[in-house]
Amino acid sequence: MKLSDLLHAFATRLADHKDAAGGLDTLIESRTTQKIGTAGTLHLYAMEVPAGTAILEDVPVTIVPPGDLDPTGGFLLRRQGDTALVQTQDTLGQSTVDNTLVPDAAEFFRLASERLADMAAHPESYALGPAERLVPWLDPKHREANASARTGASAAVLTTVWHDDQAARWTKLGTLAVNLMRHNKRVLLVAPTHDAVDHLLGFLAKTLRNAALPFHSLLSRYEVPVLKQAEGFPLGELGFEAQMHKFFAKSRSHKDTLRQKYERFRELIPILAYKGQKQRDMDEVKLLEWRLLAQVSEFQGKIKAIDDVLAKYERLPIWKRLGMQTMGKNVETLGEYRKLYTGNIAALMKEVEIAQARIRELSPEAAIPKEMRPEYEELKDDISRLGGTQKVREMLAASEATNRQAFMQNKRLVAATPGRIVTDPLFKRVRFDVLIVEDAPQVPAPFLLGVAGLIRERIVIAGDTQDLQGPHRLWRQQYPELSEPSHATSAP
Repeated sequence: MKLSDLLHAFATRLADHKDAAGGLDTLIESRTTQKIGTAGTLHLYAMEVPAGTAILEDVPVTIVPPGDLDPTGGFLLRRQGDTALVQTQDTLGQSTVDNTLVPDAAEFFRLASERLADMAAHPESYALGPAERLVPWLDPKHREANASARTGASAAVLTTVWHDDQAARWTKLGTLAVNLMRHNKRVLLVAPTHDAVDHLLGFLAKTLRNAALPFHSLLSRYEVPVLKQAEGFPLGELGFEAQMHKFFAKSRSHKDTLRQKYERFRELIPILAYKGQKQRDMDEVKLLEWRLLAQVSEFQGKIKAIDDVLAKYERLPIWKRLGMQTMGKNVETLGEYRKLYTGNIAALMKEVEIAQARIRELSPEAAIPKEMRPEYEELKDDISRLGGTQKVREMLAASEATNRQAFMQNKRLVAATPGRIVTDPLFKRVRFDVLIVEDAPQVPAPFLLGVAGLIRERIVIAGDTQDLQGPHRLWRQQYPELSEPSHATSAP
């Protein structure tokens, strides 16, 4: 069977399960609801449910509080005994009673069916090369898969890691993860249950730490971890929502700081422009004052020369006095010149006084506080490094909404369950280099194939050797008959 045919068959099987999911969508009365954690904008609640209630993991649910309170949506992450762990988008308070849980298994299977149908209809939008290698394993008509699995076959595109000792198997996966991180590969890690994902993620955190790799920035647990810690590591710090909330909070903080710098820069521009204009005015007035004082000094020099002549006029030889008189310089005319020069000096000094008064007015207006100029120059340099005021305005005008896809694409290893990956629209738009599937035989075949469609280079499937033996079929343990298309024959 070709990959496209298998995708169509699985999409049809999932659609059949959607139509038959009514029995899983009955209302569930929860007597008590206790908040046990928060990650970013998501909240984790433990809800008491009646014993024997059938609920599937990763199924979307609606929680209806008593009274007139608005309902809130979420996802079921785990069912254990009479307690269900539910992730919600809105808070229900620290502790509430008498909530109604409304599962929507039909929606869960509808989303999964549409994803596989879309993969079959638009293969160019996905990375189906590595997924082709899974067809012999997932198509019931191919019976040689079990034989090759027992041999531990390994290839560049499809690698198997089978071992009945989980510790030994995880050690191999840890070594593989370290090598992939060092080669800057983007890895998608999946396991059949949220508990298994959390335990394996804690083990990988320990392995990466021992390899001196920054596991806090490399690892990300999609949605809220159901375990508080694994292998001694607090998983809350590795949660995708918590990491994204912290990152964008820091980003918004930086944006607020940039906005303050930009507003201060725009505030200083007119202030410094005004003071610059006043400084130019004062410079012009000072230049005028200098010219006036230069003329005063010139007239004072002429008066001094006249005073010198008059003081020794009587002692001058007769021929020199006659020569001066011929030039119109005698005692009477020199005295007139002196009066004229004195009058000019008085007029000039009045203008000097006016100029000096204007300088005194302009001086405080042109003065720049000593800390203002360095502040302006620093802000100008910061804005120039960011591309100028136009670029800064565009950055400040950008949407404040968090970009989950961009943040997801920056994570090196993302851990999640197949159900969340196949039904979450976010994963439809992101691609990974390598897929690691732990307990692969426990993952329903449609979901394993749906996850494999996001992988560009390599798929690694791992599991217990015992799952490859015996009469039971592989990849069908979680949802009855999900591993077989409706027209397929049974595998041995």
